[in-house]
Amino acid sequence: MEAAETFPVRRVYDPPDEEDGVRVLVDRLWPRGVSKERAAVDEWLKEVTPSNELRNWFHQHRDQYEEFGRRYRAELAGPEQQDALHHLRELADAGTVTLVTAVKDVEHGHLPTLRAELMQEG
Repeated sequence: MEAAETFPVRRVYDPPDEEDGVRVLVDRLWPRGVSKERAAVDEWLKEVTPSNELRNWFHQHRDQYEEFGRRYRAELAGPEQQDALHHLRELADAGTVTLVTAVKDVEHGHLPTLRAELMQEG
């Protein structure tokens, strides 16, 4: 299974698409200015997002993306996070799971690491 095909990423500010499958919000905070109806998410999994501490650290250290990835992977190894990753993989067994985010720079945030972890066997 290809991460890009099974776990596409869409910004919450874009309109939902009929091909999104199950839409899962993967941000720690609810997106500013977006109603639940407009977000059209089926689930909100805070457990697979970076902790508040790590988010704050990363905002102070944008130039240390590799270290952010290492710390985030360490967080994803926790039991709650592993349960949530397993849940997402199970959803993906039935079809597309779109990861929904408010992040502007998707390729330099938590999504690439999350998608890579989802592709690993749980």
